[in-house]
Amino acid sequence: MTDQGFREIIFSINGKQRTLYIDIRSSLLEVLRNELGLTGAKEGCGVGECGACSVLVDDVLVDSCIYLAIWADGKAIRTIEGEAKKGKLSKVQQSYVKEGAVQCGFCTPGFIMASTSFTEKNKGESVTEDEIRKAHAGNLCRCTGYQNILKAVEKSIEP
Repeated sequence: MTDQGFREIIFSINGKQRTLYIDIRSSLLEVLRNELGLTGAKEGCGVGECGACSVLVDDVLVDSCIYLAIWADGKAIRTIEGEAKKGKLSKVQQSYVKEGAVQCGFCTPGFIMASTSFTEKNKGESVTEDEIRKAHAGNLCRCTGYQNILKAVEKSIEP
């Protein structure tokens, strides 16, 4: 259904099917935050450079601030809000807490989604610190030296 710049999209968000009627100019970040109330992903830079808005779309890490919401039609989206199951943090989230990989928290959801993507792709594999760094190169943090984040990812990938 199209009506003067609006369109219906159907997608899965954190495992639940949703149908929305959206402005075709809206970013996925705007829809997540403003239409669905999922505020974990943050707008940092607004141009896809900082990773604060990172989410998974069909298990691919994307910057939701530059990903148009209409592109999500028919896709499965995962946000930080969907990572804990039945009140239990995911392995990545648990590792972040255990390793103290959280500072102010603004960038943490984006980092966790990048870490989740990386650990799921490399489950049971031996990875190097350089590979972990490259997988998180699109995520910036103003509060940390990244060492605890690297440790958290290493712990997350261990069997």
